[in-house]
Amino acid sequence: MKKNLGTILQYVLFLGLGVGIIYYMLHEQTPEQQQQMINSIKSVRLWLFAPIFVIGFFSHYFRALRWKLLLEPLKIFPSTINITFAVLIGYIANLVLPRAGEVAKCTVLASYEKVPANKMVGTIVAERAFDVLCLIIITLLTCLLQASVIGSYAVEKFHKIVELITKNEVVLTIMITVAVALVFFLIRVYRRHRETKVGHFIKGMSDGVRSILHMQKKWQFIGYTFLIWLMYTLQIYLGFLGLPATDHLTILAALVVLIFGSVGMILTPGGLGAYTWLVAEILHSYNIDPASANAFGYVAWSAQTGILIILGILSLILLPIYNKKIRNAQVRMGSAQDLQ
Repeated sequence: MKKNLGTILQYVLFLGLGVGIIYYMLHEQTPEQQQQMINSIKSVRLWLFAPIFVIGFFSHYFRALRWKLLLEPLKIFPSTINITFAVLIGYIANLVLPRAGEVAKCTVLASYEKVPANKMVGTIVAERAFDVLCLIIITLLTCLLQASVIGSYAVEKFHKIVELITKNEVVLTIMITVAVALVFFLIRVYRRHRETKVGHFIKGMSDGVRSILHMQKKWQFIGYTFLIWLMYTLQIYLGFLGLPATDHLTILAALVVLIFGSVGMILTPGGLGAYTWLVAEILHSYNIDPASANAFGYVAWSAQTGILIILGILSLILLPIYNKKIRNAQVRMGSAQDLQ
């Protein structure tokens, strides 16, 4: 009961953070800037949503194929259609409640493939671990390639933070207190890391990466991973082309936006508010005016969320229909064999 209450409070807190960010972004804009943002949204080239939708589907399809590889050592061989439907249902569940998607896709797949759900949980940890590792690598490489842009952006933000701290003694006191408390917390976690959730996550991350490196089809797994991140990047790049103010930005800029957007997706449920804010902030460093940067953030978040909702609902509808047809076909085949 306490655990469920804690989960609900955590969800409400981060959902409130997302709503607060949206309110802050709109409140900071002048009426003229709000109108410019609306005009920028109206200028979106809608025909590009078709290829974005297709690419969005393939990003989830490749993720399903990658998960299928992780299940093979466990002697679990689900059909490609069922595992794709399960992944898409997991995404729509995550929009309702963070981390519920992992449980949902295991439960759905276990129900239709008649396999134990608990055996698949470890593969989810392995996937998460590998994705975190990929995000770190992509972030480092992108920061090196785009240092001239991101570097100046980071320096500018750092100077603003220093200026705020030096002018406000209360903020300085709070930050010192938090820093000291954080040091003591990290020391405690370090001493007892094996008994903490952080320690379990680190261990799971390490075990997951090792299991991937030692799997028989590791190059196929890595290939699917590359395709997943490529699809994510292409979605952003096509999004750039869809807005006149951003259609000159490059694929490297799309990678930068992908990184910041990924952080936003982690911070709040479904990236609500945080995704738009972080994406708009980094676009400012590419000399995109605030109205257009905010417009792109809202359009990109809406498009990605819309794709998940549409594909998730279709999966919920088609999954039982598909499996009913399969069962009926198996029954007919069994009857034919009995007659022979």
